[in-house]
Amino acid sequence: MTVASLFFYLFSVVACASAVMVISSRNPVHSVLFLILTFFNAAGLFILAGAEFLALILVVVYVGAVAVLFLFVVMMLDVDFTELRRGMLSYLPIGGAIGVILLVELILVLGSWHFSSGAGAVSEPILAGGKTTNTEALGLILYTKNFFYFQVAGLVLLVAMIGAIVLTLRHKQGVKRQNIADQVARNPATAIEVRQVKPGQGI
Repeated sequence: MTVASLFFYLFSVVACASAVMVISSRNPVHSVLFLILTFFNAAGLFILAGAEFLALILVVVYVGAVAVLFLFVVMMLDVDFTELRRGMLSYLPIGGAIGVILLVELILVLGSWHFSSGAGAVSEPILAGGKTTNTEALGLILYTKNFFYFQVAGLVLLVAMIGAIVLTLRHKQGVKRQNIADQVARNPATAIEVRQVKPGQGI
């Protein structure tokens, strides 16, 4: 067994174990920490596959932004997860049936899997010539052939972000908020109040 194979099995086992802990941990903060561990091991797998740019993006974007954001949201919202888990047993039959179907599909896929003779060889460069770097080749693919799908993915993420803001926005009573329409509609009659102040007295 080579060093690359050893690291591949190490990263794979730790990633699978931490992914299971993400959905099985009772504490949501622990789930986010296990999610970060999963991202790091997935980045290690990308490095072994020769996609170092994807590995760095996974660490910088998902670990540095998304996972930390999840952690802050979980800690700030103070969600009562005990209350959410009360009706969990009612969905157990449906979840179990879906899990069995997925397990059967995985067994069928793995049963028909076979490795080609050149599976262990280093992949050839995507573009001809061999002088294009991994990052440049990925950018050419995203912004030429798959440009439409790339834009659609960005639009979906934008809609999801706006939806999350709308769902978590709460208006509290007694808090002064800025209303642009009311400010524009003001006139001297409503903006100025004239009072008669007697000498030696304040307002």
